[in-house]
Amino acid sequence: MKLTTRIFGEIDIEDSKIIEFPKGIIGFPDMTQFALMHDKDKDTNNIRWLQSLDDPVFAMPVMDPLYVKPDFNPVVPEENIKDILPLEDEDLLVLVTVTVPQDITKMTVNLKGPIIINSGNCKACQIIIDDDDYPVKYPIYDYLQKQKELAQR
Repeated sequence: MKLTTRIFGEIDIEDSKIIEFPKGIIGFPDMTQFALMHDKDKDTNNIRWLQSLDDPVFAMPVMDPLYVKPDFNPVVPEENIKDILPLEDEDLLVLVTVTVPQDITKMTVNLKGPIIINSGNCKACQIIIDDDDYPVKYPIYDYLQKQKELAQR
């Protein structure tokens, strides 16, 4: 599938790389097809992009929650992920959305609404975690800066 995107320009996505969200994502139920992209030209602290194939203008920055919260391990009832089953441990990919406001020091990730991807069948869903330990706005700027400093040593 070829399309022209706002961030990546013209891209060609193999059918086997298309991730289907049967129920869309929160706030965008009609967007059901995405591709996971990485901006190779920028050092983005493990930030990737969930690029909509339904609307080429729409892309969300996402990252592995374990990168910024190593103890991220919410309880997820099977009912919440039934649309992407069967799911084997080796096929599990969990991502969280990243919010980058004008003041970059206020950068956050949404731990409350992770995206669960089954790489085995290329199906995904976004769920809500019913646990106050996982906020919608979890600050990450300071943590990313510390990681950057450690990497430079």
